[in-house]
Amino acid sequence: MDKRQTRRMSREYKTMEAMISIYCRGHHGKAEKRLCSECKAFVAYAHQRLDRCPFQENKTTCANCPVHCYNPDMREKVRGVMRYAGPRMAYLHPLLALLHFVDGFRKNQQRLSRP
Repeated sequence: MDKRQTRRMSREYKTMEAMISIYCRGHHGKAEKRLCSECKAFVAYAHQRLDRCPFQENKTTCANCPVHCYNPDMREKVRGVMRYAGPRMAYLHPLLALLHFVDGFRKNQQRLSRP
């Protein structure tokens, strides 16, 4: 089964895309729904990292994960995106925000081997 087809991972992809979209609109002045080229590249990088997540369906939020998949520079960028977009998610994407909050309480149940 494609990793993006599982409910948990599909939701994780949507959450990252929503947060990056909020960040892009706020920092790069994009009024329309399309992302700037920098943010498109960041979404692609985030998808690549999620594809390689060793926990997949059992994952907690990245902030609570013992494995850090992002390289240090991108990890700082993720933090900045989350700091900006996190509070705005409750208004713009309330269901995703609530589910992301609940996912933060998950424990990584098992570590799967990397592909």
